[in-house]
Amino acid sequence: MQQIRSLGELKKSGYQPRSVKEELRANLIEKIRSKDTIFPGIFGFDDTVLPDVERAVLSRHNILLLGLRGQAKTRIARMLINLLDEYVPVVAGSELNDDPLAPISRFAKDLIAEKGDDTPVAWMHRDERYVEKLATPDVSIADLVGDVDPIKAANLRLPYSDERVIHFGLIPRSHRCLFVINELPDLQARIQVSLFNVLQE
Repeated sequence: MQQIRSLGELKKSGYQPRSVKEELRANLIEKIRSKDTIFPGIFGFDDTVLPDVERAVLSRHNILLLGLRGQAKTRIARMLINLLDEYVPVVAGSELNDDPLAPISRFAKDLIAEKGDDTPVAWMHRDERYVEKLATPDVSIADLVGDVDPIKAANLRLPYSDERVIHFGLIPRSHRCLFVINELPDLQARIQVSLFNVLQE
């Protein structure tokens, strides 16, 4: 599949877009059927934590790992990337890792409208699809979600309502990735509420 370099070739290949949760679920089912080890190197949680994590993935849930220091929470989260497809196609140059068949950004939509089946496609490895942020009290909404960039608006002569003047934060740039926040309680309460709103979307 990685030899495919254009939208037209991707369509001919029969590729179908799917959400990260669907991807995780399908690959976990495959690993369970083939009796592969899902979380290698994690000991002592075979009858407690790991079955719950597997059930959460199968149910397409967002996951909140609670526990004391040193209980492999971050390690388990990092191992979830092994349940992603090895490579996924993205619109080349897209800041938001747009799926060529289901674009969400203005950049990708405009590029596809202009180039059609000649739209360049790049391939993203699963190792690039893990984004982790340590929550500290100084983390802002702009860091996580994004904000309007007045300098970009002035340079491009665009109104603030135009999508092209947004400076995207970590969460939008993690589109089609696993996004993990460590030490969630250290975030300000209003930012935690904003994150719940993002989860609802």
